[in-house]
Amino acid sequence: MACGQLSRAEALACSGCRHACHVMLYSDTESQLFGKIPIRHIILMQMRFDGLLGFPGGLVNPSEETLEAGLSRELLEELGVALPISIEDHVDSCHAPASSPSSPSRLITHFYVKKMEEEQIKEVERAAASTAPDHGQEVLGMVRVPLYTRKGGGGLAPFLSHSFIGNARSQLVDSLLRFNLVAPEELHRALTHSLKIHSHTAEDLKASLALTDARRKPF
Repeated sequence: MACGQLSRAEALACSGCRHACHVMLYSDTESQLFGKIPIRHIILMQMRFDGLLGFPGGLVNPSEETLEAGLSRELLEELGVALPISIEDHVDSCHAPASSPSSPSRLITHFYVKKMEEEQIKEVERAAASTAPDHGQEVLGMVRVPLYTRKGGGGLAPFLSHSFIGNARSQLVDSLLRFNLVAPEELHRALTHSLKIHSHTAEDLKASLALTDARRKPF
Protein backbone atom coordinates (compact mmCIF):
# COMPACT_ATOMS: atom_id res chain seq x y z
CA MET A 1 0.00 0.00 0.00
CA ALA A 2 1.42 3.41 -0.96
CA CYS A 3 2.67 5.83 1.67
CA GLY A 4 -0.21 7.61 3.37
CA GLN A 5 -2.81 5.20 2.05
CA LEU A 6 -5.17 3.30 4.30
CA SER A 7 -7.54 0.41 3.91
CA ARG A 8 -11.20 1.30 4.17
CA ALA A 9 -11.38 -0.38 7.60
CA GLU A 10 -8.28 1.46 8.86
CA ALA A 11 -9.68 4.78 7.68
CA LEU A 12 -13.03 4.28 9.38
CA ALA A 13 -11.31 3.19 12.59
CA CYS A 14 -9.28 6.40 12.82
CA SER A 15 -10.25 8.15 16.05
CA GLY A 16 -10.79 11.90 15.84
CA CYS A 17 -10.39 12.00 12.06
CA ARG A 18 -12.61 13.89 9.66
CA HIS A 19 -13.66 12.25 6.40
CA ALA A 20 -14.19 13.64 2.91
CA CYS A 21 -15.42 11.70 -0.13
CA HIS A 22 -14.96 12.70 -3.76
CA VAL A 23 -15.66 10.98 -7.06
CA MET A 24 -14.38 11.07 -10.61
CA LEU A 25 -17.29 10.64 -13.02
CA TYR A 26 -16.35 9.61 -16.54
CA SER A 27 -17.67 8.07 -19.74
CA ASP A 28 -16.37 6.95 -23.10
CA THR A 29 -17.17 9.09 -26.14
CA GLU A 30 -16.79 8.86 -29.90
CA SER A 31 -16.90 12.65 -30.33
CA GLN A 32 -14.00 14.59 -31.81
CA LEU A 33 -12.66 18.09 -31.24
CA PHE A 34 -12.92 20.12 -34.48
CA GLY A 35 -14.09 16.90 -36.13
CA LYS A 36 -10.61 15.35 -36.12
CA ILE A 37 -9.12 15.08 -32.63
CA PRO A 38 -10.52 12.12 -30.65
CA ILE A 39 -11.75 13.18 -27.21
CA ARG A 40 -11.92 9.51 -26.13
CA HIS A 41 -13.31 10.03 -22.62
CA ILE A 42 -15.32 12.65 -20.76
CA ILE A 43 -13.99 13.25 -17.24
CA LEU A 44 -15.74 15.76 -14.99
CA MET A 45 -14.03 18.04 -12.50
CA GLN A 46 -15.17 21.35 -11.05
CA MET A 47 -13.88 24.84 -10.43
CA ARG A 48 -14.31 25.39 -6.72
CA PHE A 49 -15.22 28.53 -4.81
CA ASP A 50 -11.55 28.95 -3.82
CA GLY A 51 -10.35 29.02 -7.42
CA LEU A 52 -8.92 25.51 -7.31
CA LEU A 53 -9.82 22.49 -9.41
CA GLY A 54 -11.22 19.45 -7.64
CA PHE A 55 -13.61 16.54 -7.87
CA PRO A 56 -17.27 16.66 -6.75
CA GLY A 57 -17.88 15.67 -3.15
CA GLY A 58 -17.25 16.93 0.36
CA LEU A 59 -17.20 16.17 4.07
CA VAL A 60 -19.17 13.20 5.38
CA ASN A 61 -19.87 11.87 8.88
CA PRO A 62 -19.41 8.06 9.06
CA SER A 63 -21.10 7.99 12.48
CA GLU A 64 -24.35 9.20 10.88
CA GLU A 65 -24.19 7.80 7.33
CA THR A 66 -22.15 5.47 5.17
CA LEU A 67 -19.37 7.01 3.14
CA GLU A 68 -21.29 6.32 -0.06
CA ALA A 69 -24.56 7.80 1.25
CA GLY A 70 -22.70 10.92 2.37
CA LEU A 71 -21.03 11.26 -1.02
CA SER A 72 -24.37 10.87 -2.82
CA ARG A 73 -25.79 13.62 -0.60
CA GLU A 74 -22.92 15.93 -1.50
CA LEU A 75 -23.36 15.16 -5.20
CA LEU A 76 -27.03 16.11 -5.04
CA GLU A 77 -26.04 19.50 -3.64
CA GLU A 78 -23.18 20.12 -6.07
CA LEU A 79 -24.49 18.44 -9.24
CA GLY A 80 -28.26 18.65 -8.83
CA VAL A 81 -28.77 14.93 -9.46
CA ALA A 82 -28.92 11.92 -7.14
CA LEU A 83 -26.16 9.52 -8.18
CA PRO A 84 -25.90 6.16 -6.43
CA ILE A 85 -22.34 5.46 -5.34
CA SER A 86 -21.36 1.93 -4.29
CA ILE A 87 -18.49 0.38 -2.38
CA GLU A 88 -17.36 -1.11 -5.70
CA ASP A 89 -16.65 2.45 -6.94
CA HIS A 90 -14.17 3.01 -4.09
CA VAL A 91 -10.55 3.37 -5.24
CA ASP A 92 -8.56 4.41 -2.21
CA SER A 93 -8.48 6.18 1.15
CA CYS A 94 -5.56 8.23 2.43
CA HIS A 95 -4.57 11.07 4.72
CA ALA A 96 -4.97 14.45 3.04
CA PRO A 97 -1.76 16.47 2.56
CA ALA A 98 -0.75 18.15 5.83
CA SER A 99 -0.72 21.94 5.99
CA SER A 100 2.78 21.76 7.52
CA PRO A 101 5.31 19.03 8.43
CA SER A 102 4.76 19.71 12.13
CA SER A 103 0.95 19.48 11.81
CA PRO A 104 -0.12 16.01 10.62
CA SER A 105 -3.42 15.88 8.77
CA ARG A 106 -6.51 14.60 10.58
CA LEU A 107 -8.52 14.59 7.34
CA ILE A 108 -8.93 11.32 5.47
CA THR A 109 -9.99 11.51 1.84
CA HIS A 110 -11.91 8.67 0.20
CA PHE A 111 -11.75 8.60 -3.58
CA TYR A 112 -14.23 6.93 -5.92
CA VAL A 113 -14.39 6.46 -9.69
CA LYS A 114 -17.73 5.85 -11.40
CA LYS A 115 -18.13 5.08 -15.10
CA MET A 116 -21.34 6.29 -16.72
CA GLU A 117 -22.94 6.46 -20.14
CA GLU A 118 -22.16 9.57 -22.18
CA GLU A 119 -25.76 10.84 -22.03
CA GLN A 120 -25.74 10.43 -18.25
CA ILE A 121 -22.60 12.55 -18.02
CA LYS A 122 -24.22 15.23 -20.18
CA GLU A 123 -27.29 15.20 -17.94
CA VAL A 124 -25.05 15.75 -14.93
CA GLU A 125 -23.48 18.75 -16.68
CA ARG A 126 -26.90 20.22 -17.49
CA ALA A 127 -28.21 19.71 -13.97
CA ALA A 128 -25.06 21.11 -12.36
CA ALA A 129 -25.57 24.38 -14.22
CA SER A 130 -29.33 24.66 -13.81
CA THR A 131 -30.64 22.95 -10.67
CA ALA A 132 -27.70 22.29 -8.31
CA PRO A 133 -28.08 24.32 -5.07
CA ASP A 134 -24.32 24.93 -4.88
CA HIS A 135 -23.89 26.21 -8.45
CA GLY A 136 -22.33 29.67 -8.50
CA GLN A 137 -21.46 29.45 -4.80
CA GLU A 138 -19.38 26.51 -3.57
CA VAL A 139 -19.10 25.27 -7.17
CA LEU A 140 -18.32 27.83 -9.88
CA GLY A 141 -18.80 25.38 -12.73
CA MET A 142 -18.07 21.92 -14.11
CA VAL A 143 -15.11 21.38 -16.43
CA ARG A 144 -14.05 18.52 -18.66
CA VAL A 145 -10.48 17.23 -18.57
CA PRO A 146 -8.91 17.49 -22.06
CA LEU A 147 -7.16 14.16 -22.56
CA TYR A 148 -5.75 14.99 -26.00
CA THR A 149 -2.53 16.80 -26.92
CA ARG A 150 -2.63 19.25 -29.80
CA LYS A 151 0.31 20.40 -31.89
CA GLY A 152 2.14 22.89 -29.74
CA GLY A 153 1.26 21.03 -26.55
CA GLY A 154 -2.26 22.33 -25.89
CA GLY A 155 -4.72 20.09 -24.07
CA LEU A 156 -3.80 17.84 -21.17
CA ALA A 157 -0.47 19.48 -20.27
CA PRO A 158 -1.86 22.99 -19.67
CA PHE A 159 -4.78 21.51 -17.74
CA LEU A 160 -2.42 19.65 -15.41
CA SER A 161 -0.49 22.87 -14.80
CA HIS A 162 -3.51 24.51 -13.13
CA SER A 163 -3.89 24.67 -9.35
CA PHE A 164 -5.68 21.70 -7.74
CA ILE A 165 -7.07 21.27 -4.24
CA GLY A 166 -5.20 18.85 -1.96
CA ASN A 167 -4.30 15.61 -3.74
CA ALA A 168 -6.83 16.02 -6.60
CA ARG A 169 -4.13 16.22 -9.28
CA SER A 170 -2.48 12.99 -8.11
CA GLN A 171 -5.93 11.35 -7.90
CA LEU A 172 -6.56 12.37 -11.51
CA VAL A 173 -3.17 11.13 -12.74
CA ASP A 174 -3.51 7.85 -10.85
CA SER A 175 -7.00 7.28 -12.26
CA LEU A 176 -5.87 8.00 -15.83
CA LEU A 177 -3.27 5.26 -15.44
CA ARG A 178 -5.34 2.85 -13.34
CA PHE A 179 -8.26 2.81 -15.80
CA ASN A 180 -6.11 3.02 -18.95
CA LEU A 181 -7.63 6.32 -20.04
CA VAL A 182 -4.28 7.76 -21.18
CA ALA A 183 -1.17 5.82 -22.17
CA PRO A 184 1.68 6.13 -19.64
CA GLU A 185 4.05 7.54 -22.27
CA GLU A 186 1.53 10.16 -23.33
CA LEU A 187 0.84 11.16 -19.73
CA HIS A 188 4.57 11.39 -18.99
CA ARG A 189 5.03 13.78 -21.93
CA ALA A 190 2.08 15.88 -20.77
CA LEU A 191 3.42 16.14 -17.22
CA THR A 192 6.89 17.05 -18.49
CA HIS A 193 5.43 19.84 -20.61
CA SER A 194 3.25 20.90 -17.69
CA LEU A 195 6.38 21.54 -15.60
CA LYS A 196 7.70 23.85 -18.34
CA ILE A 197 4.37 25.69 -18.36
CA HIS A 198 4.66 26.16 -14.58
CA SER A 199 8.05 27.82 -15.06
CA HIS A 200 6.66 30.18 -17.72
CA THR A 201 3.61 30.94 -15.57
CA ALA A 202 5.86 31.94 -12.67
CA GLU A 203 7.66 34.45 -14.89
CA ASP A 204 4.36 35.80 -16.18
CA LEU A 205 3.10 36.25 -12.62
CA LYS A 206 6.24 38.16 -11.72
CA ALA A 207 5.65 40.49 -14.69
CA SER A 208 2.03 41.00 -13.61
CA LEU A 209 3.16 41.72 -10.06
CA ALA A 210 5.56 44.35 -11.39
CA LEU A 211 2.63 46.06 -13.14
CA THR A 212 0.66 46.29 -9.91
CA ASP A 213 3.73 47.52 -8.02
CA ALA A 214 4.04 50.41 -10.46
CA ARG A 215 0.42 51.43 -9.85
CA ARG A 216 0.38 51.11 -6.08
CA LYS A 217 0.13 54.31 -4.15
CA PRO A 218 3.10 54.95 -1.85
CA PHE A 219 2.35 54.86 1.85
